[in-house]
Amino acid sequence: MLKSVLRTMGHARIRTTGFTLIDVIVSISVFTMVAMAIFDVVQADLRGVSAYRDQSVVAALADRYLELVRNLPYSEVGTVNGNPSGVLPDQPNALQTTFGGIPYEIYYVVNYVDDPADGTALAGTDPAPNDYKQVKIYVKNMASGTIVPFVTSIVPKGLEGLASGGALSIQVIDSVGDPVPNATVAITNGSTTPAINLTRTTDSNGDWVEVGLPNSANSYHIVATKSGYSSDQTYPITAQNPNPVKPDATISNGQVTQVSFSIDKNSSLTINGLDQTCQPLSGIGIEITGTKLIGTSPNILKYDSTFTTNGAGQIVLNPLEWDTYTPSITSSSYMIYGSSPIQQITVFPNTSLASTLILGPRTANSLLVIVKDATTGNPIEGAAVELSNAGLSYDATKYTAGSTLYQDDWSGGPGSNDFSSSTASMYYSDDGNIDVSTLPTGVRLRDVFGSYQTSGMLTSSSFDTGTASTSYTTLSWSPPSQSASTTLMFQLAANNDDATWNFVGPDGTASTYFSTPGQTVPSSLNNNRYLRYRAFLATQSTSTTPVLSNVSVNYVAGCFSPGQAMFAGLQSNSNYTITVSMNGYATSTIGNANISGYNVLQVQLSP
Repeated sequence: MLKSVLRTMGHARIRTTGFTLIDVIVSISVFTMVAMAIFDVVQADLRGVSAYRDQSVVAALADRYLELVRNLPYSEVGTVNGNPSGVLPDQPNALQTTFGGIPYEIYYVVNYVDDPADGTALAGTDPAPNDYKQVKIYVKNMASGTIVPFVTSIVPKGLEGLASGGALSIQVIDSVGDPVPNATVAITNGSTTPAINLTRTTDSNGDWVEVGLPNSANSYHIVATKSGYSSDQTYPITAQNPNPVKPDATISNGQVTQVSFSIDKNSSLTINGLDQTCQPLSGIGIEITGTKLIGTSPNILKYDSTFTTNGAGQIVLNPLEWDTYTPSITSSSYMIYGSSPIQQITVFPNTSLASTLILGPRTANSLLVIVKDATTGNPIEGAAVELSNAGLSYDATKYTAGSTLYQDDWSGGPGSNDFSSSTASMYYSDDGNIDVSTLPTGVRLRDVFGSYQTSGMLTSSSFDTGTASTSYTTLSWSPPSQSASTTLMFQLAANNDDATWNFVGPDGTASTYFSTPGQTVPSSLNNNRYLRYRAFLATQSTSTTPVLSNVSVNYVAGCFSPGQAMFAGLQSNSNYTITVSMNGYATSTIGNANISGYNVLQVQLSP
């Protein structure tokens, strides 16, 4: 009995004084979590202390260097390369200092303030607009990269008139004349002493007024930019550009010089060089020219560049400014047999476009005929183009290929499944909120007792391209812009059964919409014979409606060029006769045509 009790007590002592492996693991885990929590708290405290210390140092440095500004003579309050000029370091000449082992950089931005309390130079009510100076000091922690600004105003004892000079009023607008806020404006002048190098930012109205600039003729160079936008600038008068469209600005005492700039969101353009069997051609030199000028007499183009097609037969221009561009072939072995879009490519802001050039062997003499509808300006498919010369015993007829799906009349109302000559004024359906009977002809929101419906939708009939080997290029409509309170957008759908319609936007999904004319049709719709569009109209004002006058979709069926016929390998002669005919149109005949070299002729047929 006693031995049994002792054994029991012995076992109890072993259980209360020892640790199992699980006990040890749990204890270590608990200790680790507690230690990590304490470490995080300590780290947070250290970061807080460091941030507070840095704030204190920055504030102390700013106070010290602002005090230096306050003790300067008013005439010296300015930056080395700024306006007004003075002794303070600007960013290119920043002051370097060290505090507590941490390097700092200090620089200033100073500009005159035209206080509206006594009139403004822009309004012509303040002959001395340099009322006082605004000083910004920037303290940059070189270790962390943090920049902290501080601002103060310095007022002269006489309040104004201590310096002569003129004012520069700058306005930055987009392609339709709307203001561009937060645009960067760089103003430089190397002919003044000291030189001027300013960077300013436009306000919400796209404006900036720089006052107190010294006299200088045609030497203020100004560049307007914004991230994701094109750029615009003034140009110096040089031997290469003796007559700039927008010359560098002149500043005169007591005068306001006004300069405007037009910039907008960048676009992209992909040019595809194909042979007559639709195969890509690499290594082809193509010159691309725009229409905007930077100088006249002689004309100097803003955009004129030469490129070479890559292995996929492409030239990708990105970013590209909105403009109308014309491609021409620089390679000696090829010439353009056709294109889509025809000849010139109109690029709108914030769009991605594709253009196709059909290329063939270059011959000494050739004629490319482009046939268009005289009323709409659209290319005509299937027109017969006869080129003859009795003296050379030459007589050949070719037919224009490629076309544009186009509609400008909906007055026949809904109910037509397929678009044809007999149903050209009809469409498939609408949601009941559409008006197609009001003159002039077009699509509008329905007016109910003097108030327009807030939204409406129209679905077109099916357009038949005649083949599944169809590539759709661009969607366009008119008018290109609507009232500020209204919107007009589109989606497209294509198939080969004339029954399955899945409408998509420019990225190929149902969640996006074509909102700008000239956008590229997504490649997912290619290789489909039938096409429909869907128009979405909306307004925020019951007194205003969007209007659709016409809509068109460019396409290439097979490897053809819309409305074009090419005659290559001709003999040079001035007695050619060109006859263009098409059912439903008046025939056009051109006699005694001179063909020498590469020729392009546009013929307009009247219905």
